[in-house]
Amino acid sequence: MSTGWEKDTKMRVGITYDLREDYLAEGYDEEQTAEFDSPQTIAAIVTALESHGCSTTRIGNVRELAARLVAGERWDLVFNICEGIHGAGREAQVPALLEAYAVPYVFSDPLTMALTLDKAMAKRVVRDCGLPTAAFALVTRAEEIGRVALPFPVFAKPLAEGTGKGISAESHIPSPAILEKVCLQLLARHRQPVLVERYLGGREFTVGVVGTGPEARAVAVMEISLLHNAESFGYSYGNKEHYEDRVSYHLADDAESRQAAETALASWRALNCRDGGRVDLRSDEHGRPHFLEVNPLAGLHPVRSDLVILSRLAGLDFTGLLGEILASACKRYSLAMPRRLQVAV
Repeated sequence: MSTGWEKDTKMRVGITYDLREDYLAEGYDEEQTAEFDSPQTIAAIVTALESHGCSTTRIGNVRELAARLVAGERWDLVFNICEGIHGAGREAQVPALLEAYAVPYVFSDPLTMALTLDKAMAKRVVRDCGLPTAAFALVTRAEEIGRVALPFPVFAKPLAEGTGKGISAESHIPSPAILEKVCLQLLARHRQPVLVERYLGGREFTVGVVGTGPEARAVAVMEISLLHNAESFGYSYGNKEHYEDRVSYHLADDAESRQAAETALASWRALNCRDGGRVDLRSDEHGRPHFLEVNPLAGLHPVRSDLVILSRLAGLDFTGLLGEILASACKRYSLAMPRRLQVAV
């Protein structure tokens, strides 16, 4: 009886994703679809997985996955990068569906996906684990704005968005009157609570992580510096969309950045994140990095996504990055890795 993949057998990997052009065609706007993927990203993932000895199937979004599962189609593993479009649990939909059909998959489980999309809930868990995160308040309706008891300046953003959506220069708020204006705008536009945090004026970092639990490691710490023509005060949606002209990225390796890596890994483990992703941090006035949020479903555009950029700066190319992510998932499920991947990692 064989205990692993036969010589000529390839691991069958399905790929789930949200294609941005599909949602644009349905009438969603550029900002609403900012987290979704391009054909270039999907093609790069296919090429990387196949270079590791996998046989790939392009599945598509959660509706397409559901139809294929009902029809009886299965895979050895699903490489899931679906962000979802509706609801606070949208990133948990594909993992939950795959678990219902007992299909192994890459990246975090439904609980972690739902928890981390809610930035306030993630901060509560991290805070309860003794890790630094800025003091915050949650505004769910207009009458709660006046109850925010934080020292100014503060920073406001939608509770459950990514890619800098809802963040602009106006997110930095110096007074109660401006807080009311910004919160009312965010509540109306994004139709979800607003997270208001004490503003941290120090350095901003993002830490790439690969692996799961005690085996997770920081790939690198990348510092994000805004250029003179960037929107002020934060890594906003506009700054991310035009990063070539507005943002400077460089690896950091000093005492403060090493502390950022330690906090990032502790947060990653506290939130039970798996396989690969990113943790965002910002330092206070004393140079102490604080947890901002975690992205357990980090973008994988082969050129412009932060996790890919910092990995490349650290000497880990796109194929190698995906190999480490794939190896972590295979180990979790006790799946025999494709032979090429065994050699590569």
